[in-house]
Amino acid sequence: MRFSLFFYGLLAAGSASFAQGDRQAMHGAGQGYDPHALFAPGFYSDKAQPFRSSNGGPAAKYWQNRADYTITARIDTISNELSGSEAIHYTNNSPDSLYSLWLQLDQNTYRKDARSNHYTEPPAEEFTNGYELGSVSVEQGKPADYIITDTRLQIRLKKALAPAGGQITIQIRYHYIVPGAFGNRNDYSPTRNGKIYEIAQWYPRMCVYDDLEGWNTLPFLGSGEFYCEYGDFDYRVTVPRDMIVAGAGELQNPGEVLTKKEIERLAQARISDKTVMIRSATEIGDVARQPGTLTWHFKMYNTRDVAFGASRAYIWDAARINLPEGKKSLAMSVYPVESAGDSAWNRATEYLKKSIEYFSAQWYVYPYPVAVNEAGIAGGMEYPGIVFDAITDKGKDLYWVTAHEIGHDWFPMIVGSDERRYAFMDEGFNTFIDIYADDAFNKGEYAPKRDPEYAPGGGNPVAEIVPWLQDSMAPVMMTRADGVPEKYRHPMEYFKPALGLVLLREQILGKERFDYAFHQYIREWAYRHPTPVDFFRTMDNQAGEDLSWFWREWFYHNWSLDLAVESVSYKDNDPKKGVEITILNLDKMAMPVTVELEWKDGQRQRINLPVETWLQSGTHVLHLPGGQALASVTLDPDQVLPDANRKNNVWKNGDIR
Repeated sequence: MRFSLFFYGLLAAGSASFAQGDRQAMHGAGQGYDPHALFAPGFYSDKAQPFRSSNGGPAAKYWQNRADYTITARIDTISNELSGSEAIHYTNNSPDSLYSLWLQLDQNTYRKDARSNHYTEPPAEEFTNGYELGSVSVEQGKPADYIITDTRLQIRLKKALAPAGGQITIQIRYHYIVPGAFGNRNDYSPTRNGKIYEIAQWYPRMCVYDDLEGWNTLPFLGSGEFYCEYGDFDYRVTVPRDMIVAGAGELQNPGEVLTKKEIERLAQARISDKTVMIRSATEIGDVARQPGTLTWHFKMYNTRDVAFGASRAYIWDAARINLPEGKKSLAMSVYPVESAGDSAWNRATEYLKKSIEYFSAQWYVYPYPVAVNEAGIAGGMEYPGIVFDAITDKGKDLYWVTAHEIGHDWFPMIVGSDERRYAFMDEGFNTFIDIYADDAFNKGEYAPKRDPEYAPGGGNPVAEIVPWLQDSMAPVMMTRADGVPEKYRHPMEYFKPALGLVLLREQILGKERFDYAFHQYIREWAYRHPTPVDFFRTMDNQAGEDLSWFWREWFYHNWSLDLAVESVSYKDNDPKKGVEITILNLDKMAMPVTVELEWKDGQRQRINLPVETWLQSGTHVLHLPGGQALASVTLDPDQVLPDANRKNNVWKNGDIR
C-alpha cells in the first residue's frame, strides 16, 4: 500500500513466547531500566518442530497448500459490471484431512451490511451488493454445500479432502458491480478519453491453510491486507475492442489484441534501456480498433495473486529491465493524457525499471517477465507484477510511490508473509529497502525521502520516532493490522519497523552481517509463509547474535531510550591519576552506544560500548587511565539512536563533581 512516511536513508507466526512477566501488554515510555525484563529468558520457548526450524528456516517437513486458477472475466463498461467464472485447482499438501474449504470474498466489504462498515471512521456512504454468485460447484459440476459469512465463503465437503496431496476443483460463476472511487483498490474513474478500471481482488480466492492457524479466515476490513496461497494463474479478460488491458503476468495472444505497430514497438522496447512509446496520445481511439470486443489472455506462474487495469484512455510505453546474470524483464506504464509530462508519468517506466534493477541486484532477482505501473485513482497499491499509482503523481512523489509499491513484490509477494496479521512484515520491510533504493536512484536525485506530516522530531528519523515511543496509546507492532488506529498506522507499520532494521543494520550488527542474514531470510522464505518469529530466529542464527532483547524492546513493546552522562570525576582530583565516567540507562530500552571523549588539547577519542554494557545494571562506569583533563563527554555523538533526552547526553568541563 502507498505510504506517507518517507524518511532519511539514515543520515544515510506464530508469536514468540515470553517469560511470565512479559505477557502483560507494555505501552509507552518506561519508568526506569530493568535488565531482568529486557534480557529475560524464554523469548523462544517454542521448541523446534517438523515444519519450522529453530534456525528460522522451513524445516524438513515444511508444507504449504497450493491454489491454481483458471479465470475468465468480462467488463460491461455501460453498467460497470464484472462477470466471471473460475476454476480453482486446490491441492492439500498438509498432513490434515480437510472437511471444509474457506475462500475470501473481498468484494463483500462494499456491502451495506459488511463488518467493515462498523470498523471504518467515518463509515462508508456508498455500497454495492458485493459478489453475487451464480453457482458454486465441486469436481464434476456437483453443487456445493456452502455458506457465506461477510467476506468469507465456506464449502462443506461431503468427503474430506485427503492430506499429503489430495486435490479438488472448485468452480464458481459470479458477478459484481465495480465500485466507483470509493472502491479504493477495485474501482473505475472517468478521464478525458474514457474510464479507467483498476481491477483487483476481483475473483473468489482461497484462504491460506497453514501449520500455525489452520484456516486463516480473518475478514477483510480494508486496513489488514492479504494472505494468499501460491499457484499458477491463467486468466482471460474481455473488454470493448478499443481498450487496452494491462495485466499481471505475460500476454499470451498479442497477435489477437495488438496492432502490428504495437507488436513491433514492444519488440523494440525489450532491447531498449530507454523508454519506447507503444501507444501514443495521438493513437488513442485509433481507427484500427473496430467496434466489438477483444479477449486478452494472460498467464502468471508461481504467484499469490493477479490484478489488471483496463482503459481506452491509456498511453502505453515500455523499456527493458536488466537483471543479474543476464536475465531480462520488461517494465511498462499505462496512463491517461492528463498524467503525461516530462516531470510526470513520462518517467514512470524509468522509475519502475530502475527500482526493480536495484532491488534485484541488492536482495533477490525479480521473478516475473513483466512489471506494470498503472495510473488511476487507487493512489498507491501493489499486486504481483503490477502497481496502481496516482494519476496526479509527478516528480519525487511518483518516484517514491513507484519504488515503494514495486518493492512490495519482494515483501510480501515473493516473501509471502501474512499482511492481515503482521503489517510491519510487508510495509515496514519494504519501507526499509526503499531507503537505500532512493539513495541509489540517479545518484540521489530524489534522496532523502521526507514527509513532514510524520516528522515531529524535526528532520532526524531517530528523533522523529521518539514521540511515538512515548505515546502511551500507541499499539505495539505485533498488533493485528486491523487493530492499529489510523493515527498510528504509518508510524507503527511503516516507520518504526523500517527504522528498526536500519538500526539493526547500521548500529547493532553492521552491514555485512545484517545483509548476509537478511539475504538468507529472503532465500529461505521466497514463495513461502514466514512469521515474525521465523524472521527473528533467522536473523539471530545467520548473524550469530542473540537479538531477543532487541525484538522484545522494539517489536513487542514501545519502550523508550534515555542514556545520560551522570558524572565525570578524577582520582584525587588529578587527571593524571585516572578518570571515571558514570553513564546511566534511565529507561526501559537498551542499545549499544558510542562515547566520544574530547580532551583538553582538542584530540577526540571514541569508545564503543556493546549492549552487554546493560546486561546486569543500568549504571556503567568507564575507567580510563591517567592523562590530560577532559573537555567534554558525549553519548551518541552522531545522533543515530532514538534517545528521548539529548540534553543529558553531554558533559562539559566544569561539571565535575
